[in-house]
Amino acid sequence: MSLDLLEQSLGQLACDIPGATRTFHHYNLDFCCGGQKTLREAALGKGLNPLLIADALRTLQAAGELGHDWRNEPQSRLIAHILERYHARHREQLPELIRLARRVERVHGARPSCPNGLADHLADLYQELEGHMLKEEQVLFPMLQQGLGERASAPIQVLRYEHDQHGEALETMLALTDQITPPADACNTWRALYRGLVELRDDLMQHIHLENNVLFVNAMKPVH
Repeated sequence: MSLDLLEQSLGQLACDIPGATRTFHHYNLDFCCGGQKTLREAALGKGLNPLLIADALRTLQAAGELGHDWRNEPQSRLIAHILERYHARHREQLPELIRLARRVERVHGARPSCPNGLADHLADLYQELEGHMLKEEQVLFPMLQQGLGERASAPIQVLRYEHDQHGEALETMLALTDQITPPADACNTWRALYRGLVELRDDLMQHIHLENNVLFVNAMKPVH
């Protein structure tokens, strides 16, 4: 039965079941910032049938797909992965996405389906994300690597709040782009922009998930 999955948090399920994040993306469920909500609560909040999603997750469990469980990795390795896979990647992604968005708005701005305001929104997100990543790189990560996790609750609280803001920024991005759906006659630039936005959304949600539900949780565990 899938009933036991309904009361588990999205963050926990994203850690436990390889491929679960793909299912959550499909149903537009927020497993990173909203990772504390149970599957039942999150699904009902979106007007979805929680049993349907639980069955999809149970199918994934039965398939036995192997995923990388970062909960059991040394903290230093997870931090290195976050820096290399996500911090460096966001710094590559966003300038190019802003450039593409400005081009689409300039050429197609008169069309109702044009995501007017997207370029400025992405520029704001980039600025906020850059400041956020610098806090992690200059404050939190060095604290954790020096074994000072017990002093990290204040910076973690700030970073969790900023993660929530990034989640809201993603929701705005989805609203501006019709859930990142290009019109049928969209040009190649428009399609390239939206492909990049899907990648950014997936990467940023996975990035926040690894920090909120793995790194921060482990950092706050009492040392025995």
